[in-house]
Amino acid sequence: MTDTFFNHQRQPLLVVISGPSGAGKDTILQRMKERELPFHFVVTATTRPPRPGEVHGRDYFFISNDEFAEMIEKNELLEYAIVYNDYKGIPKQQVRDALASGKDVIMRLDVQGAAKVRSLADGAVTIFITTGTEEELVERLRARKTETPEGMKLRIATARKELQRMREFDYCVVNQDMALDDTVDRVMAIIEAEHSRVAPRQVTL
Repeated sequence: MTDTFFNHQRQPLLVVISGPSGAGKDTILQRMKERELPFHFVVTATTRPPRPGEVHGRDYFFISNDEFAEMIEKNELLEYAIVYNDYKGIPKQQVRDALASGKDVIMRLDVQGAAKVRSLADGAVTIFITTGTEEELVERLRARKTETPEGMKLRIATARKELQRMREFDYCVVNQDMALDDTVDRVMAIIEAEHSRVAPRQVTL
């Protein structure tokens, strides 16, 4: 038997957590951080104002439209898009530095952002987060009470369209109510399984 068998090196993964608004992406990532898991959690830049409790540099980089435009011009974003009339984007160097350090990189993206990253890095692991039913998703969105009636209609319509794109992803995880830790455990199981691949994924950016 050759030494090759024993030289399976652990390669850092680029993991994309995506899915419709209201599925619980942020809550899942927050629980992963609370567990102090050894990942680099990507911080997204956005032009939208912070919501109550959100902290600049931790939840998002809250920047102006002019600052965002400058990042686009300098090609400093891995991907960016208009989401509900605001810009969101992933700073490219942040991801490169984290992967170079050997850490798995976890990023939350909307469905269109996930498609962009998948086109740039086909070695990314993409996980679609959803609810048990469409009705449950709509109810979660309404329970937030953070949108105007017009804004809520837009979010619900967008979420319904995003649900139709689930098959574009590698994995699907249902985030059941009152079972957050079970959801996180399933995400962790996917990541560990990916690290056990005979042919590891290779990510280049």
